[in-house]
Amino acid sequence: MKVRVAAVLFVLIFAVAAFAHGDKVHVMGTLEKVGADSVSVKTADGKSVEVKLAATTVYIFRDGKTKEGTPAKVTDLAVGQRVIIHATPKGKDLIADEVKFAAAGAATVAKPATL
Repeated sequence: MKVRVAAVLFVLIFAVAAFAHGDKVHVMGTLEKVGADSVSVKTADGKSVEVKLAATTVYIFRDGKTKEGTPAKVTDLAVGQRVIIHATPKGKDLIADEVKFAAAGAATVAKPATL
């Protein structure tokens, strides 16, 4: 009985995680091109993904000082920066809802706590 309950909980947790962002697409990688209305991201598998920018796109600079980051502008984006983009598919395009970015060469993994 306990095994069944644990298995059901396990499946439910992963199902919720899979649907947590609805139809959003996550694009992670390094900015290789920044334009007025779109960016090109080179992903870990070497592919280039174009994401359109909109007037409603939110920009967040992850400076490592705060967990949430600080509000930023599209003009703060630069080639070489690491990005995580949450985008909505619209036809063949991806429209950025949120662009989180860090300085070029910045680590994307949190630093371990010191004892």
